[in-house]
This record gives sequence, C-alpha cells and structure tokens, in this order.
Amino acid sequence: MASKYESMEGILRLYELRREETMREARAWFTGFHPTSAQDIHNVFRGDESAYYRMVTSYWDMACSFVNHGAIDEQMFNDTVFEHVAVFAKVQPFLEELRAASGVPQYLRHLEQVVTRMPDSEALVARMREVTKAMTAGRAHDRPQGRVSSPPASAGD
Repeated sequence: MASKYESMEGILRLYELRREETMREARAWFTGFHPTSAQDIHNVFRGDESAYYRMVTSYWDMACSFVNHGAIDEQMFNDTVFEHVAVFAKVQPFLEELRAASGVPQYLRHLEQVVTRMPDSEALVARMREVTKAMTAGRAHDRPQGRVSSPPASAGD
C-alpha cells in the first residue's frame, strides 16, 4: 500500500497528465458526449472522436488501476478527484453490452470497481448523469449560434 506521501505524488502526477493539451481537448469533447446506447459508443469508435473517447476512458481506467493495486490510497483519490465518476456515469449503462461485443470482459473494470466501492455509488452515479447533462445543456444554450465544439477545459482542470 502506498504511503500518504506516495499517494499525493501519484495524484499530482495524474493531475499533470490531465492538463496535457490533447488530453484537455479529449476531456472537453467527452464532457459533451452523452451516449444513449452502446451503439453510440461503437459509432464513436469508428468516427473522428475515437481517439478522444479512448484517451479519456483509458486514462481513468488506468488511474483507477493504480488505486486498485494500492499505488494510490483510495480514500485520498476519491477525496481529490471526481471526474472518474462522471466518466463512469456515461458508460456504465452500456458496459456489459460493450464487454460482450468486444470480447473484453475486463473493459473499464478498474474504473467500475473504484466507483462502485464509493458509498452510495448508485445514487451518486445517477446524480452525476443528471448534473453532466444539465451542464452540457446550459453550455449549449449559452453558446453563440454556429459554434458546435465543446469549450476547452479550464487551465485548472
């Protein structure tokens, strides 16, 4: 198990990786992505946003694997990070179908394990779905006509 200091160092390193330019673009895109079916996700895999989708989901699965293997303290991770819950909330309804279709039963398993161990995880995930949809709807409403891209992630993200 990681010491508190080692966990802090790991979390700070994960934060630095989130600030990389392409990752910020991917995260901004993912914020506006609201799949309503596994087919929506399959379509992304075949489209121009495939790299963004894969970058965000694999990043959070990797980060959660560090937690699952004890390299980062789980309580500290969940106290300082919440974006993984939002990512999980978007893909969770379709995970079993995605796993079956891909033949990869462990797809996003680390992310799932960390989120589902959180207290009241089902209610938390459901609430996160509502919040992210409302945030995206608000941004779309405020967006000038003709602009269709997601806003960039802020520098502090």
